[in-house]
Amino acid sequence: MKHPNYRRWAVADFVSVTGAWMQNLGVNWLVLTMTGSASLLGLSLMFLALPRVLLASWAGAIADRWPVRRVLFVTQTLHALLALCLAVVAWTGAPLAAIFGIALISGTVTVFDGPALGRFGSQLVSREDLSNALSLGSVISSGGRIFGMSLAGALVSVTGEGWLFLLNALSFVGVLVAIQRVRPESMYRLAVSSPEKAGAKAGLRYVLGHRPMIVLFVLSFVLSSLGRNYQVTMAAMSHGPLGAGAAGYSVLSVVFAVGTVLGGFLAASRQELTLRILLGMALGTSLLQMLSGTAPVLLLFAAVLLPIAAGAVVIDTTMSTRIQLDSDEEMRGRVLSAKGMVTAASGAVGGPVLGWLCEQAGPGHALQLAGLVTSLATVAAWVHFARMPERRGMPAERKWAQLVTVPAPDTGQPQPQEHQPTPEPAAGEGSRPARNPRWLFRIDKPADADPVTTTADRTRPGTGRQHATEAVPITDSGH
Repeated sequence: MKHPNYRRWAVADFVSVTGAWMQNLGVNWLVLTMTGSASLLGLSLMFLALPRVLLASWAGAIADRWPVRRVLFVTQTLHALLALCLAVVAWTGAPLAAIFGIALISGTVTVFDGPALGRFGSQLVSREDLSNALSLGSVISSGGRIFGMSLAGALVSVTGEGWLFLLNALSFVGVLVAIQRVRPESMYRLAVSSPEKAGAKAGLRYVLGHRPMIVLFVLSFVLSSLGRNYQVTMAAMSHGPLGAGAAGYSVLSVVFAVGTVLGGFLAASRQELTLRILLGMALGTSLLQMLSGTAPVLLLFAAVLLPIAAGAVVIDTTMSTRIQLDSDEEMRGRVLSAKGMVTAASGAVGGPVLGWLCEQAGPGHALQLAGLVTSLATVAAWVHFARMPERRGMPAERKWAQLVTVPAPDTGQPQPQEHQPTPEPAAGEGSRPARNPRWLFRIDKPADADPVTTTADRTRPGTGRQHATEAVPITDSGH
């Protein structure tokens, strides 16, 4: 909070997350009450996630190339318009296909929004404060989720889902104002790629060549698709064996959000978020998920859900921290987009699969089977990390702290420079740099006063390192 730009953004982030979770609850409950099918609810999540699977590589390249404010102004405005469209659909009783269509368009906007938000957020704090910013961002996100879910649960039975969507649309006004109020002279610069390292193909080659990161992404896919797709399983448990209805779903959503707040503070209390913490939390939450499937009443299910939610936040924050600090800074947008692609693929696959399992075997058995799979995946990843050739030469005290050996960042102050815009990398080898409007350079020009040093001119051996998420002090909740 010592960074003024972060304080400006944090307020808008809380408002934005509140609106996002009001809309999430409204959409989930609208689909479930219209159809009575958990499978169709999972299908709506698949439409939302599918564009991120197909377009993430290009979105990351754009985030690394273009001034992020331009991207954010466009994407945040489109999100507001889509929320208004959902309100119209809810008020007019439009068919389910309209909701699926809006989900598909919203997912397309989100795929370009996520990497830009990550790169933008990483310029609000110094590298040394990144881990704490990620943890505090989780607390802000969880607080917004609690408030949003509570407010939505109180309003949905009185006003209907349409007003939830309208309030979400209005929340984007605060986001756009905050982006404009962030002072570029106080932002921290990031390295940019040279022309030969720019573009989607270069980013794909970089990620595929970083084997420890690939293992982490595979584990993330399994955990996210089967271990934390509680939008489906909470609704199915409330609607089915627990018999709690919409009120019970709202209660469980708030309990889950409270758990995420606790998880955010737990992550922030750690001096370093290590690979050992990630793997330990992944195994613990998987075992608890198996236990949650046996819960006969709402109170017991909620009690098990609380530590699962806390562990999920620690896992996500640790994973975001490691992929950001253990990879090249100039690849940040593309590594972020790869993480977004994995998250989207897990939603596209996990939502329908869990919905189908809930209908075929019952929600309780679906949770037990999914928890067993995630437990086995975590153990397999742990063994693979231990045997990985790239990690055998790491110092013993660091082997389970980070993915790969990382050279110490240059913390010296840069030489004073003229107040000129940072040149953007070209889209590919031999391409010309993008010609951006003058006003974009004005709002995205690099800092003159005490920024952290850029690593653009440092050669880093091996696989390289970086930062970024779904999660910097930014959330991946749709805003």
